[in-house]
Amino acid sequence: MKIIFYANTEWYLYNFRLGLARHLRNEGHEVVMVSPPGRYGQKLEAAGFRWIPVDMRRRSLNPMREARMVLSLADIYRDEKPSLVHHFTLKCIVYGGIAARLARVPAAVHAVAGLGYVFASKRLRTRLVLRPLVRRLLGKVCNQPGSAVIVQNSDDLAFIESLPLSPRTPLALIRGSGVDTSRFTQALRSPPDAGAPLVVLFVGRLLFDKGIVDFVETALRCRQEGGSPGMRFLVAGEPDPGNPASVPLDALRQWKEAGVVEFLGHVEDMAGLLAMADIVVLPSRAEGAPRSLIEAAACGIPLVATDVPGCREVVLDGQNGFLVPLHDIGALVAAVLRLAGDDELRRRMGESGRRLVLESLDEKIVFERTVDVYRQLLPGPWEESLSSTGPAASSGTSAHPRGDTASSAPPTGARARRAG
Repeated sequence: MKIIFYANTEWYLYNFRLGLARHLRNEGHEVVMVSPPGRYGQKLEAAGFRWIPVDMRRRSLNPMREARMVLSLADIYRDEKPSLVHHFTLKCIVYGGIAARLARVPAAVHAVAGLGYVFASKRLRTRLVLRPLVRRLLGKVCNQPGSAVIVQNSDDLAFIESLPLSPRTPLALIRGSGVDTSRFTQALRSPPDAGAPLVVLFVGRLLFDKGIVDFVETALRCRQEGGSPGMRFLVAGEPDPGNPASVPLDALRQWKEAGVVEFLGHVEDMAGLLAMADIVVLPSRAEGAPRSLIEAAACGIPLVATDVPGCREVVLDGQNGFLVPLHDIGALVAAVLRLAGDDELRRRMGESGRRLVLESLDEKIVFERTVDVYRQLLPGPWEESLSSTGPAASSGTSAHPRGDTASSAPPTGARARRAG
């Protein structure tokens, strides 16, 4: 069976969906990657996947240009003749959903990995024009026959449930894209050297929505309150010019010159970086299910995050870290300093986070529950394709007719709608 993955960056496909693509390939399926051009396209090809670049501009609002983009995508779908397309991020869900309908693709899975800039922005035009338009288009594409929706947190689940969807549209809550717990593990953590500064780490694109400004302010306040001499504040990530919330280069240069925070840029070996971290902080405005926090929890690192959608799916306040109010710098500073001053608390919270990931966020669990959604859309063809290639039995899941509910599934698994 041929499956197409379509996302708004090749970076996203490589960093967040390569594991799922490999899992599907091991099951005997062909996975084709589609995204705008970028340097990670070559990495996808080096990993053995065919990659098709498309001329999609993430910030474009030109109606004629966007219509041509959708038609071009529909042509790709017609040429490739996939059995199923899997769309990631809101713009790709809308465009991919329309293209799939035009190309008569049998099944489309729409993955909402957070509601993104359109629903986080406070700009008047975005709130009054773009947000209602995107909501209306989402309702239409997600309601098409042969469609299913996957969300990563309970808040986004409630949002999707508020759309006028058919009761037969499968809707699944699957937290995150999965993490390889054999690669991200406590065994990689380096024991802290006596007297060495504790490392406080921020991982993510340098977007205002990710809370990078609050992280820099937290580092400055920790220095003023006397905690900073025994602490290093590191940032792993780069600006994202395609996102309207990206930090301007001038602001980044000023932060670097101030020297309060160390900017590492893009880090390829995230497991290696986490091996030297003691606390991971993400003061984000909203998330899907943040990969940076899940990977840190897998490594047994305590977390500090804002009490917002997505973050509270990973951070259990008081158990594996602390949740603080959005934009409350005082609460961020207090949480970081409390963890920095208590070795036993960090150890206990780190072990709790590791258990959480093993129980519900490991990539094997995420892959199997994603495949369950595929099976609901294509129960017959899916089983036929697997029986012809052999490895079907390894998935450990069973097919469900569209609209049925797997009543025994745990809370993080698929929650398909009952037939109405």
